[in-house]
Amino acid sequence: MTAEQPGYLAYLLRLWQVNDDGKPVWRASLESPHTGERHGFANLERLFAFLEEKTVELAQREEPAKDINEPGAGLQRHPDNSQGTLSESGIGAGHSDQ
Repeated sequence: MTAEQPGYLAYLLRLWQVNDDGKPVWRASLESPHTGERHGFANLERLFAFLEEKTVELAQREEPAKDINEPGAGLQRHPDNSQGTLSESGIGAGHSDQ
């Protein structure tokens, strides 16, 4: 996948817990697999705010994505499926010979 793919963001997420004045706090970092750029976050709220900002920016730059609640949204045909039935994309899409 490329950084230019519409409607797509990818990050490697790292989470760890630290003590802040005796109180456990989660820290986080995100790293772009495309650029190697890293972002650090002092708490989960800042992480979530960053992700919301990035998704809003992306939505404003791109044309709207297909509504996942539309019939057939998120479904794809698998080339090895001779019946041509549909399955939900990314969920159970792996092939097993069992």
